[in-house]
Amino acid sequence: MAISTLQKLSSQIHRLPSLSLHHSKSLISRSSATSTASSASAKVSDRIVKLSAIDIDGRKREIVGLSGHTLLKALTNSGLIEPASHRLEEIDACSTECEVYIAEEWFERLPPRSYDEEYLLKKYSRGRVLNKHSRLGCQVVLTRDLEGMVVAIPEPKPWDIP
Repeated sequence: MAISTLQKLSSQIHRLPSLSLHHSKSLISRSSATSTASSASAKVSDRIVKLSAIDIDGRKREIVGLSGHTLLKALTNSGLIEPASHRLEEIDACSTECEVYIAEEWFERLPPRSYDEEYLLKKYSRGRVLNKHSRLGCQVVLTRDLEGMVVAIPEPKPWDIP
């Protein structure tokens, strides 16, 4: 059955109209010019943001994120936060499992917490007291200004441990 499907596909490919040599050259030159222009203006290497994260065992690890992405995405990509336990960037479904502690010297470079972020951090904190270092990783958007920022992963709350 698989062989007959492959034979049908190959016969359909031969029926497709072919491009003239002149037409295909113009397509190639236009696409390469477009890709060259776009790669010059938006290189991935220009978006890299290097951070330091302190895991729950106290070890400092270098992690990498991209500007425009969230801190949560950088932490999940590096294996410091379990991605399956989070609905990335959806504050309405948040249980603050992506809570991180930001070093004080970085406060001024971050936008202030939103009302929703502050509400959730208080709601799920021990004793309903807001820690001034607490932020939700899903709400911190990385920028090049945050290069070198230090974040700490707090130990899980008792209700987060299986």
